[in-house]
Amino acid sequence: MKAGEARGIYSSVLKTYNEQKFKLSKQRNELKERMENTPDGKTRYADEAATLELKYNAVAEKYDEYQSYVSQLMEQWNSKFNSVVAKQQVEVAKDYGEEMGKIMTVARRIMHGDQVPMQDEKKLMEFDKDLYIMAKNAGMMAQLKERKKYDSLWEDEEKKEYEDPMEAADAEEAFADGPEVVSVESVMEAAIGEKESE
Repeated sequence: MKAGEARGIYSSVLKTYNEQKFKLSKQRNELKERMENTPDGKTRYADEAATLELKYNAVAEKYDEYQSYVSQLMEQWNSKFNSVVAKQQVEVAKDYGEEMGKIMTVARRIMHGDQVPMQDEKKLMEFDKDLYIMAKNAGMMAQLKERKKYDSLWEDEEKKEYEDPMEAADAEEAFADGPEVVSVESVMEAAIGEKESE
């Protein structure tokens, strides 16, 4: 099972179990109040209180099992996400360094009065207009007898596509199969069934 799929399944299961825990907790509090406000309430509602307690404990235990799995799954997911992001940041920094090298080379060539392709001049101008103007002015003053002519530094460049870190993390195989998904109703019924069989 993929990590993204497991996250979706177990997040939904956790939500259901959490809602049921809340309902059972509310019922326990209401029953406790009835027990305190009714003469001989502790005896009269003892079975109902025991049943509610069993249901709550069974649901809470299963919730904790699912929560433990989801926590480990999220650690795995975050690890993959962060590794993809870190890899992309290294690539972007490398690409930026290469780009800056090209920009400075174009500026230097222009300053020496050499000819560079219009697209290279345009890249320099888009990067820093002031640097472009300074390079052009210096180039005019260079008064070189023989000007060199260069090919573009950006000719064979393709736009890079980066992997989406969330998609990569979701596509990662889950570290382990999760606990069996059991409906909250069956967990409560099983808890009551165990009590009755004792």
